[in-house]
Amino acid sequence: MRLRESEDAMTDRPHNATRAPDDDGFILVAVLWILGGLATLAAIYSLYVVNAATSLQIDNERLQANASAKAALELTAYRLSAFATKERPNDGTFTFRLGGSSVAVGFQTEAARIDLNTAPKPVLAGLFAALGARTDAAEYYADRIVGWRSKSTTAAEDQDIEVTAYRTAGLRYNPRQAPFTSVQELWLVLGLPPQLVEHALPFVTVYSGLEAVNVIDAAPEVLAALPGMTPERLNDVLNLRATLPGDPHTILPMLGLAQGSGTVETTPSYRVTVQIQLPNGRRMRAEAVILMLEDAPDPYHVLSWSDDFDG
Repeated sequence: MRLRESEDAMTDRPHNATRAPDDDGFILVAVLWILGGLATLAAIYSLYVVNAATSLQIDNERLQANASAKAALELTAYRLSAFATKERPNDGTFTFRLGGSSVAVGFQTEAARIDLNTAPKPVLAGLFAALGARTDAAEYYADRIVGWRSKSTTAAEDQDIEVTAYRTAGLRYNPRQAPFTSVQELWLVLGLPPQLVEHALPFVTVYSGLEAVNVIDAAPEVLAALPGMTPERLNDVLNLRATLPGDPHTILPMLGLAQGSGTVETTPSYRVTVQIQLPNGRRMRAEAVILMLEDAPDPYHVLSWSDDFDG
């Protein structure tokens, strides 16, 4: 009798008195989802910390490099200002250390380059010929540069020969018909092959203001561009320049027919190249063109600037 009562009691026990196996599986899945979410958050936070640290490191390197480059310009201007205007050196180099960084500086008169705004057509054509262009093609390229920088002779655009040439070529812009503001405008000049423009950029400027080029520091390609310069005479000039005596004017008679396009004078503008090695070994480069000022609050003004700090 007691046994039956016990069995009846077990039979009458509520169904919710025990946990079903499905409930355990649901809780396990929920816990796994929570752990997975926490792991994802931890990974995201770790990535954020790494990126933040990298960004801070890059910012710190750029600050160091900027400080070194600015110091290089200041020291260059200081060295040049120590001379009278007409006695300033054509070029120079020096090194210094700043905050653990090693800095090498070189400066050169901008007169050593061909000025796109003032150079005569024969000099421009001579440069393209020296870079490998055929004589007729070099003449055409020089005409296009002169057309880009020259003021229109007519008020009506549809009657302007240069404007018409650009429109006929399908270009959506007209020639500036004013001085070049940057050597990069060469990319826009009608008819100039991109490869030729790339080769010409290291030898041209818009900051010289001279028709002639400084033959003391001009690159061989620039010297070869001077009208009347022959390969033999170019070789003689380069050899003499390597052992030039105290008076630089002695080189001018060696130019022969090219003497009218050469000079030993400098300009107030100088190109400054800066090579920086940071304490961690990373190397950076900057290049600027500065204009030396007279009787001004600041000794110089920066005309152009480029660097590879972000590269």
